[in-house]
Amino acid sequence: MKNLALLLFVFPQLLLAQGKLEQAMVRQGLVDIQTVDRSLLVELKYSTTDNFVGKDVYGDLTRAYLQPLAAQKLAKASRLLQQKHPDLRLLVYDATRPRSVQWDLWNTLKHLPVDERGKYVSNPRNGSVHNYGCAVDLTLATQAGKPLDMGTKFDYFGELAYPEKEDLLLKQGKLTRKQVENRRLLRSVMRSAGFSSLKAEWWHFNALSRAEAKKRYKIVE
Repeated sequence: MKNLALLLFVFPQLLLAQGKLEQAMVRQGLVDIQTVDRSLLVELKYSTTDNFVGKDVYGDLTRAYLQPLAAQKLAKASRLLQQKHPDLRLLVYDATRPRSVQWDLWNTLKHLPVDERGKYVSNPRNGSVHNYGCAVDLTLATQAGKPLDMGTKFDYFGELAYPEKEDLLLKQGKLTRKQVENRRLLRSVMRSAGFSSLKAEWWHFNALSRAEAKKRYKIVE
C-alpha cells in the first residue's frame, strides 16, 4: 500500500515535469530507451535546428521513446555492436514521432507533389511507423558521441543516402569504402536485432512493419 501511495504521488509529478509530447508517449506505455540501455546515446535532431526543416519541431522533448518491444530490440542491437566494437555506440536521432509533428514535416514539403513527398516523409494520413513508436533513426558514434562518417548527413534527400545504390556509388567514387563499411556495420547489428531497413535512408530502421504496428498499437497523436 505504501508503494502504491508513493506511485500515485510520484507519477503525476513526473508528468508535470514533462512536456505535452512526452506525456502522450508515457500515457500510451512507451519507454525512454535510455532506461532500457544506458549506453544508448540520444540527440533528437528535431529538437534542434539541425534537420531538413531547419527548425525545432519537438520543443522541450529531448528523450527518445519507443514501444517496449522496439526498445528491447534496440538494446539488443546495442549489445551486438559493443560485442564487435566495444568503443562504438548507437546514437539515436529520432524515435517515436507524434503525428502532429509528422504533419509539420509533411507540410514543409508542400512544394512537392504528394507522391514525391512520400519518398521523404510518410503521409500523415496513413501514419508513419515512427508515429506508432516502432521506428528509429540512428547512426554509429564513438563513446564520446562523435558520429562516424556515413557519407551523408541524417535526412539527406538524394541517392547518396540510398543503401541500395552503395555499390555503384562506391565504384563511382562518390562514397568511400570506410563510409560504406560504417553503414553496413550499422545495418548488420540492427537487422540481427530484428529491425528492417529502407532502400533510400541508411539511418532508418523499423522494428515492425506499418501494418503490424497498426494492429498492435495506437498511433501517437
